[in-house]
Order: sequence, then C-alpha cells, then structure tokens
Amino acid sequence: MSMTDLWFHEDHSEGVRFQIKIDKHLCSLHSEFQRLDIFETVELGKMLVLDGILMITEKDEFVYHEMMVHVPMAVNPDIKSVLVIGAGDGGTVKRLTEYKGIEKIVVAEIDKLVVDKCKQFFPDLTVGFDDKRVKLVYEDGLKYVRNFEGAFDLIIVDSTDPFGPGEGLFTREFYGNCHKALGVNGILVNQHESPFYDSYKDTVTKTHEKLKAFFPICQVYQAHIPTYPSGHWLFGFSSKKYDGTDIKKEKWEENKIACQYYNTDLHKGAFALPNYTKELLR
Repeated sequence: MSMTDLWFHEDHSEGVRFQIKIDKHLCSLHSEFQRLDIFETVELGKMLVLDGILMITEKDEFVYHEMMVHVPMAVNPDIKSVLVIGAGDGGTVKRLTEYKGIEKIVVAEIDKLVVDKCKQFFPDLTVGFDDKRVKLVYEDGLKYVRNFEGAFDLIIVDSTDPFGPGEGLFTREFYGNCHKALGVNGILVNQHESPFYDSYKDTVTKTHEKLKAFFPICQVYQAHIPTYPSGHWLFGFSSKKYDGTDIKKEKWEENKIACQYYNTDLHKGAFALPNYTKELLR
C-alpha cells in the first residue's frame, strides 16, 4: 500500500463495510470519555470520528443539522428557550442561532475536547458558540436535564450512538426527565438511528417505545444522509401538544433562512415513512 492509499472504514453491519479515502490524518486524541480523530478526506472535506464512528463530514453535515433544527422550528416558530444535549461539533447550534426569536440556547456537552477541536478544525460550523444567547456547559446531559422543570420549549438530543458517553441518552429515565424539563408546549427531537440494518433495529424500536411512555404525540421522520449507515436515518419528534406535520409555513418563511436540504414541502414528506419502517415502529 502506498502512502496515498489511506482509507477510513466503518462497519455498518457484520456484512457491510463503508470506506472513505483519506488525504490526511489531522488529529488523534483521547479525552477521558472517548477517542477523537479528525481526517481530511478526498471527497467529503474534513471528517470528525469519535471512537471509530463517523459523526460528521463537511460534505453532508447540513442534512442532519437542518433536519434536527428546522423541523421543530417550523412546527412552533414561537420557540424561545432551547436545550441542546451533545452537539459539540456546533452544527445544531449554528442553525438555531439563525432564528432571531430564540432568546436562550443552553448546550450541555460532556466532552470539552470535542468542542475545542471542532472550533480548531471546523470554524465555519462552530460560529454559533460565539452567539451571546448561547450558554455552553460541560456536563453529562443525562444529569444536567434533571435540574429543570418546565424550563424549555424545545430539547434537541444531538447524541452519539447508544454506547460510551451517549448510552445514557437512550434511557427511559432520560426521556422522562426531558418531558419534565419541557414546558406545556414542549417538543423533544432526538436522533433515532437507522431502520435498515438488523444491528440498529432494536434501538429504533426501544427508543420509540420509551418516548411513547411519556409523550402524547410521538412521531418519527426521516432524512437521507449519505455517510450514515444505509443512508436512511430517522429522527424522533415527541411533543406535549404539536403534531410534527402541522407546519406554520408562512411564519417560518419569514425567517428567510437559506437551507441546502430542508424546505417545508420536504418537511411533510419526511413524516411519510416506508412500510418496513412503519412495521418496525409498531
């Protein structure tokens, strides 16, 4: 193998391996929580990897982050206070700061190293951390959310997969505390894994069941994220009041936010799930 033939690979299942050609290995460090690597790729720009699992690439991060933020904001454009759990790469926070009506954004990220290195290598993605409405706390989101009751209009759980530092963010206790921390109009959005491979299906089903135990409205929507396992990725939309398909189109469009992926037509379509996913969620 020549020095130009460097490849990152991630096993998406026991029989499927996803590979990305690497130009440079920019950073490799261990925090007290996890290993962090940042690569410059040939095709996808810079890429963040935690414990060997791809988190974001510059090429397609916009899909994930826009769908995390704009879906709940289009359902309730009057959201004022937001708690974000995880999101050390800054992509979710950047999209939230595009809304002038939001008054407070609290970010609970367990690992300061993720934030520091993303500020260094992804400066365009982390600009939201400098917004005066953003309060960044380096705490375990599982524990942090216990401190609040009725304090937030929106909670976004931008977590890693359910192992290591992210494991506690998929528990019944955590979702119950999120429900308590939300106000009467509260919305919870979480990354919901992929319904395609058998190794992910159990997490999809169990996460949905845990959320249904607390929220009267529990829905799932989807997006196509090329670098995530199978490309078919789900998000949970749980609410005390709002139907995720009830978009306030005209009011949302007043924000004049430029998106690469999200639009209000796609929003409605994202909740139209294929049959194999519907069956899994039953």
